[in-house]
Amino acid sequence: MMDWQDILARRAGRMKASEIRELLKLLDQPDIISFAGGIPDPALFPAADFKTAFHDIFSGAEAATALQYSVSEGYLPLRRWLAARMAALGVPCGPENILISSGSQQALDYLGKIFLTPADTALVTWPTYLGALGAFNAYEPRYDRLLPRGNRTAEDIAAAAREAGGRAKFAYLSPDFANPTGETLDRAGREAVLELADTLDLAVIEDAAYQDLRYDGEAIPPMLALEIARKGSIEACRTVYCGSFSKTLSPGLRVGWVCAESSLISRLVLLKQAADLHSATLNQMAVHRVAEAGFDAQVARARAAYRARRDRMLAALERHMPAGVSWTEPEGGMFVWVTVPEPLDGAALLARAVSHHKVAFVPGRAFFPDATGGNTLRLSFSATDGEAIEEGIRRVGAVLQEALQPA
Repeated sequence: MMDWQDILARRAGRMKASEIRELLKLLDQPDIISFAGGIPDPALFPAADFKTAFHDIFSGAEAATALQYSVSEGYLPLRRWLAARMAALGVPCGPENILISSGSQQALDYLGKIFLTPADTALVTWPTYLGALGAFNAYEPRYDRLLPRGNRTAEDIAAAAREAGGRAKFAYLSPDFANPTGETLDRAGREAVLELADTLDLAVIEDAAYQDLRYDGEAIPPMLALEIARKGSIEACRTVYCGSFSKTLSPGLRVGWVCAESSLISRLVLLKQAADLHSATLNQMAVHRVAEAGFDAQVARARAAYRARRDRMLAALERHMPAGVSWTEPEGGMFVWVTVPEPLDGAALLARAVSHHKVAFVPGRAFFPDATGGNTLRLSFSATDGEAIEEGIRRVGAVLQEALQPA
């Protein structure tokens, strides 16, 4: 038999199975209440609108276009719609500043590929999005803390990067309702990241996957908008905005986008050409039709549903969590981050939760580049509704009560 290990590239050893992808298999077990997958509720998908969109595409002259090869940049009407949407967020731009990707996950992979040389440093939040670590790991970076970083100065960060054999290349963060913590970075924090990036000459990767899902509080401008306000034009900016329709319209169609300075977009287009030529034109056309006809109404519907589930989960946590357990109270998004007393370990808690209590969550360690954070858990409220949230949190509380009992 072929021994593939002997000929695999070194970077293949850094590619690990996603704990969340594996946990999603639990959703197929009807007796498990799952807070594991950070996925939208399929009952909220605009299925009828997509059915009409696909029918209309195939009923007219656009059918040939939908089934043919297309440009790597993406479907021009969709890029124009996105440019207008970005302008409404404080990011004046044109279609030349937009690249359509196969979900924002592909965009993260491309950005890791284009920025990282082995031993370079990626600054990330601590914890950070597991999918970002998966995307960047193949390019063999070193990770350092973006937030929080204590009293470390920009020069401290630069010196540590040089000592590791490379340089700091980008800061990655999800400033709105971050995965996994649900936390939002305030305006002052965003400005501080932009200042750090200017000092260190870094790119800033702004993962805006959850930005539309705000339930409470005042909206904060995207980091790209704040940088444009400082510098006058997107063409002078170092922020790369990654957006997605996965949390609002459909994850299965795999349509995301990158908005950035045009010369960087041109370089990313070359990666797109080499990787998959272009994202599925048919899907882009359908997303454009549905978004143009009623994006804001669809987002309002999703917000109302997820806000109610968030509120129910937070209330259930108050009722059922034992003393010593704390959690975040997100203003939007899909996640609540739970911290349990040490030395409890999330992976061991999950094993007991599934086998004895039929409830699932994501252990927090996977979200930390240094595999710390064993005493943390991520709970998602987006795909569970009603009494299942109350009962599921009661079961999580029972797991923790048992684990905290003296031996």
